[in-house]
Amino acid sequence: MIHLPSLKSYSYPKSESFAEILLSSFGAGITVYLFLIIFQPFGTESFHHPYKYLLLFPYTIIFGTVFFISNLYVSRLTDWNIGSELLKILTVLFLASILSYLYNSLIVSKVNLSFENYGYMLLYSLAVGIPISAIYVLSRYIYLKNIHENTAKNIASGLIENFENSQAKILTIQANNIEILISTESLLYIQSMENYCSLYFLENNEVKKKLLRISLSNILQQTETDVIKKCHRSYIVNLEKVKNIKGNAQGYKLILPEIDFMIPVSRNFISTIIPKLQQLKK
Repeated sequence: MIHLPSLKSYSYPKSESFAEILLSSFGAGITVYLFLIIFQPFGTESFHHPYKYLLLFPYTIIFGTVFFISNLYVSRLTDWNIGSELLKILTVLFLASILSYLYNSLIVSKVNLSFENYGYMLLYSLAVGIPISAIYVLSRYIYLKNIHENTAKNIASGLIENFENSQAKILTIQANNIEILISTESLLYIQSMENYCSLYFLENNEVKKKLLRISLSNILQQTETDVIKKCHRSYIVNLEKVKNIKGNAQGYKLILPEIDFMIPVSRNFISTIIPKLQQLKK
């Protein structure tokens, strides 16, 4: 039996830029307006009024505002995926359909409210909103993905040259009656696994591993410096050892040449890790 991957397993990039959220949200609203005046669906063509196009414009404000508020709320969340984005879009269309129905019934058509008439407005909103939302989701995905990729390329271009002159510092790590002295120049990264942490470091140009019974938060208190930072709920990384960085829809991944996998940067740590890498690049 073939199991299809859940939509929750695919991250969707979210924006923390107020300007981008504002422009993309009202861009979606304007697209709704253009759709209405160009194609004039659902009886719009037979609606005759000297201020017809002006009366249609509030739908731009309705859809744009609902998109804006939802995107502003999403920007405060830490985890977001395609499934969450699709649920957000359905919620946006549902709320926009209610506001559109109230505007149309009370101001434009001036008719009594009824569930039957709202049902038509909901169908109209879905018919217009789904294709526009598909374009909106795809375009934002590409745009935000490109931002991550370009930021990563910009940082990566100067990592190798600028980290060669770093000054080493001796770290003292105490865990379960064990004391370890390790140089920041040797430390690569630390990975947590339940109540244990694996310490990866260089010794005679070879990667060595030391398993300690200690929590990640505890070992972070003993090892954190200007360049040794927590970047994920399971990882602490020595930023001086990062020689490349990749950006994609999920965010960023750090590349250390001594290991054969990329260390992820969680979204809630991007605001700490990326500026620090940019600073070290200079």
